[in-house]
Amino acid sequence: MHVEINGNELILMTGDLTKQKTDAIVNAANGTLMGGGGVDGAIHNVAGPELLKECKQIREHQLNGKYLPTGEVVITKGYDLPAKYVIHTVGPIWSQSKSNQDELLAKCYRNSLQLALDKELTSIAFPSISTGAYRFPIELAATIAMRTIIDFLKSHLFGQVIMTLFSEEDYDAYIHAYGNSIGQ
Repeated sequence: MHVEINGNELILMTGDLTKQKTDAIVNAANGTLMGGGGVDGAIHNVAGPELLKECKQIREHQLNGKYLPTGEVVITKGYDLPAKYVIHTVGPIWSQSKSNQDELLAKCYRNSLQLALDKELTSIAFPSISTGAYRFPIELAATIAMRTIIDFLKSHLFGQVIMTLFSEEDYDAYIHAYGNSIGQ
């Protein structure tokens, strides 16, 4: 699906995030920034060892040895990826007892988009943040992502945002969420 929002392009597709030729891709990272499974592991595998080296430097110097907090972002080079940069963000781990998860997930998208805008990037590709190992329900995550991205694009001249989804089921959830978001 391709749609225009305020002169910007929003694309929903299934595919491999590590093959996107955008200015930046977003890594659904864990707070250590040291790689892991899922999207995080795939990005580190394709980008090569220089990505891990830069992530270690960010942990040491920018984060003073601490973990990247949920909803916050940092940027690295893309190294062997087709994308020039990787924006790393930590999504919330789903728990029915936590009350601020929706806002933390929205912050992942909003902060990634704002950092890309600040760096004068004009294209970004996202995965479905927190819906893998972090078990965020796909329908809720899609609603939050679509609402946050659409709101951002309505108020900024950015360029192109691509949601690169893992499966047809995820794609269907995002198409449904997009329809609900524009209907409001």
